[in-house]
Amino acid sequence: MSFFLRNKGNVKVSKSKEKLHGTGRKSDGDGDTRNKSKLSKRLNEEISSESETEGDPVGKKQRGDDEIEIEETAQEKKLRLAKVYLDQLREEDEKREEDDAFESDLVAGRLQEDVLEQRGKLQRLVANDLVPPEASEIRLLRGHKLPVICLVITPDDKQIFSAAKDCSIIKWDVESGKKLHKIAGGRKGTEDRHVGHTAHVLCMAISSDGKYLATGDMNKLIMIWEAATCKHVYKFTGHRGPVSGLAFRRGTHDLYSASHDRSIKVWNVDENAYVETLFGHQDVITGLDCLSRERCVTAGGRDRTVRVWKIAEESQLVFHGHESSIDCIQLINEEHMVTGGDDGSVSLWSVNRKKPLTTVKRAHGTRGDPGLEQPCWVSSVAALLNSDTIASGSHNSNVQLWKCGQGFRGLEPLFNIPMTGFVNSLKFANSGKFLVAGVGQEHRLGRWWRVKEAKNGLYIIPLKRKDPELITAPEMETEQEER
Repeated sequence: MSFFLRNKGNVKVSKSKEKLHGTGRKSDGDGDTRNKSKLSKRLNEEISSESETEGDPVGKKQRGDDEIEIEETAQEKKLRLAKVYLDQLREEDEKREEDDAFESDLVAGRLQEDVLEQRGKLQRLVANDLVPPEASEIRLLRGHKLPVICLVITPDDKQIFSAAKDCSIIKWDVESGKKLHKIAGGRKGTEDRHVGHTAHVLCMAISSDGKYLATGDMNKLIMIWEAATCKHVYKFTGHRGPVSGLAFRRGTHDLYSASHDRSIKVWNVDENAYVETLFGHQDVITGLDCLSRERCVTAGGRDRTVRVWKIAEESQLVFHGHESSIDCIQLINEEHMVTGGDDGSVSLWSVNRKKPLTTVKRAHGTRGDPGLEQPCWVSSVAALLNSDTIASGSHNSNVQLWKCGQGFRGLEPLFNIPMTGFVNSLKFANSGKFLVAGVGQEHRLGRWWRVKEAKNGLYIIPLKRKDPELITAPEMETEQEER
């Protein structure tokens, strides 16, 4: 009994213990829930930290992959370098082709200019770019005692030779304006012992290489000088009248001379030899010019003709147009020329037409009492080679510059330059940078009247160009239309 009772008691006790344990478990269950929530939070934190730690290797892996992509193999590097090298070669080839094309264009343009020049159709448009010089920019070189008759400029534009009625020849330096050398004139009757001219020097010419200078005078003589030293070399005789025109054929030492005896003579200066004589004019020849072709052009004075002499064919072309004496002539290119006369007109000619392409009458105005006006004589003309610019001179106190129209079919005045006295000679520099005028108190061919206030000498006139930035749109359009 005691045993069972003991057991009951134990049971009770156990029950109470169980109750106690149950309550304890219940309380443990609540703690467990709290612990579970903490564990879940901790697990969540661990999971997030694990996910973060797991994400890092992925980034590292991606970065590693990128580094692997950048780090190429030796074969890939060779391939890439080969591609770069080929691209460089391609660019160099393209640049070389562009340069070759540019050079070929330049050569083609130069060849085209040479062809046009040989055909006599080259016309560089420079007139629109010229602006009148200031009076202070014009220089006067004085050294001749009497009126200057003729002048030439050396091919390099560094020196000028001038001759006057005092029979002297002076060599000038263009830059400094100083006299480099003077060949004094002699008195009449001293021809045998005097080295130089003893009569008025009417004309002069210089070879295209600048080696020889030729001068002709009223005593029917032609003298040849070394241009560099002014040393006398040869003396040509044969004309029966004053020598009024001289010209060297470009690129050679063949010399053409014209005279008041109405003949043209051909000389070879290298061999000191006479070649032939050509006849045709009916009056004294007043002017002559020549370029590179084996031909020359002459002005026939009062026979009122211009003639083109074809030396090789021994033939001539005759042109009519002036109303009175033709006093001066100048070639613009191989196919065109300009003339001036005492009828006051300036005319443009083509060798393919027997009449002038255009004529400007009374180009330098008139002189005389009202009702008895006479045109001012055109005593000199000059042309800038292969261009559209020409100049003419008279005694109306100015030098007139002209612009030739397209195809030389028009003549428009550009501007005039004040110049007191008779403008007996005009020459453009080969570079086109300046114009030289030989001025005197008297006309080069006589003493009909005198301008006392004039100064005998050379005027160097700079030819300035417009600033390209200042050229207006209408001017560019007109220039393009002319081209």
